[in-house]
Amino acid sequence: MDLLLYIYLFLFGLVFGSFYNVVGIRLAHGASIVAPRSHCPKCGHVLTAGELIPVLSYLIQKGRCRGCGSQVSAKYPFFELATASLFTISPVVTGWSKDLLIALLLVSLVVIITISDLDSMIIPNRVLLFFAVVGVLARLFIPTVPWWSAYAGALAGFLLLFLLGLLSNGGMGGGDIKLFAVLGLYVGLKGIILVLVLAAFLGLFFGLLLMALGRIKRKDPLPFGPFIGMAALLVFYLYEWFDHLLNLLYQIKF
Repeated sequence: MDLLLYIYLFLFGLVFGSFYNVVGIRLAHGASIVAPRSHCPKCGHVLTAGELIPVLSYLIQKGRCRGCGSQVSAKYPFFELATASLFTISPVVTGWSKDLLIALLLVSLVVIITISDLDSMIIPNRVLLFFAVVGVLARLFIPTVPWWSAYAGALAGFLLLFLLGLLSNGGMGGGDIKLFAVLGLYVGLKGIILVLVLAAFLGLFFGLLLMALGRIKRKDPLPFGPFIGMAALLVFYLYEWFDHLLNLLYQIKF
């Protein structure tokens, strides 16, 4: 029975991942997610139902548009598979409990903002507002322990990033600040502090790596949203491990 549930989650993740590609790209450009129908950006070819099957259509068409033969970005199947994989491993962490809903919402938020930030360096307000409202409602029925942690996390997330934005003279984007506030609802007070530390580390590590590989230059802008999202997922999935590590460090006497 559990195997079937995992399979269903994986399939749902593929479908939602395909939809999140549309949401992340279109909302970043202020476009509707309803119309027009999905089409090739090069030739305008409207995709048929057979061309919209997550991952499989990309493989069958060898990553090319049927209309003009232009290369289709591999980011589409990548985010479909990423969403499906994250959906599938979520019950391993939460079990088949109410917390699974929080995990799936968090995954959805992270995937969408990662797509939009990588595509346009924009984290759409409509996405953040939607997940903020849903997050508040979800925490009414699935509270953190203690119950106030989620709301304190949202406030702390906003204030921490707002102060960092002031200290860095605008180096921190408004979308990142609002994203931290929303994430606080999902990971709680202690969690959002861990997210901040881990996101800074990930951003620094990958920034240095990309510079070493010659992909970016020192002053090139680097979207921070994906690192924040990656950190939030790591903290959510590995929270007990991080909490145990912090307790061990706290007990060390220097």
